[in-house]
Amino acid sequence: MTQVVLTETIGKVGLIRINRPEAMNALNNDVVDGIGAAINAYEADDNIGCIVITGNEKAFAAGADIGFMKDFDYMHAYKTDFITRNWERIKTTRKPVIAAVAGFALGGGCEMAMMCDMIYAADTAKFGQPEIKIGTLPGAGGTQRLPRAVGKAKAMDLCLTGRLMDAAEAEKSGLVARVIPADQLLDETLKAAQTIAGFSLPVVMMVKESINRAFESGLNEGLLFERRAFQASFGLEDQREGMAAFVEKRKPSFKNR
Repeated sequence: MTQVVLTETIGKVGLIRINRPEAMNALNNDVVDGIGAAINAYEADDNIGCIVITGNEKAFAAGADIGFMKDFDYMHAYKTDFITRNWERIKTTRKPVIAAVAGFALGGGCEMAMMCDMIYAADTAKFGQPEIKIGTLPGAGGTQRLPRAVGKAKAMDLCLTGRLMDAAEAEKSGLVARVIPADQLLDETLKAAQTIAGFSLPVVMMVKESINRAFESGLNEGLLFERRAFQASFGLEDQREGMAAFVEKRKPSFKNR
């Protein structure tokens, strides 16, 4: 049986590949559970400082598997806690996660990419929330994360018309951090991930938490959270090493403590 999720450790980066090419990487429980298990393993590994999730050149993930869920009724979806039960693991990991998107990221695929801390897109990438075309609406964050990324007007446009957005528009709108030629996508994403993983892991996690707090609180509360995290960083060996290395004009050697 083909593994629907492949993992590989590259230096200090954990790479997760969605591997259902025959279904355009459509997301079912096996895929989502596999991603969650991989994240659990990488989170527990002190050597891993960053995680990358990707698909193939045709699709990051072309949505949730419609064949898998087409016969659900309300009580089944509700009682099994569909989506919440296993999709939230990307959101809860403390280590940074980059989505490397080539080809289609539609519906649940777009939502999964948005759960990551940033999206690097190939110039072939297409994003969309076309659930309205099949008589439903986004259920894994599309109506919540998308407007936070691109604003209300464009989120309404995408969700209500079901149209697709190319990589250039996605970057211009703020959904995507970088657009990269398709044949360089994984190499460039891994390069960025290795850069992140080379920094002090406690500080990387503090930065992630602080930026995320900007979307969960008012300005003053967010500023206070940032200030306390900044002050707390002065209790780290890595802060002392980093500042000493800067003064001594040498490369720092971080110990993640």
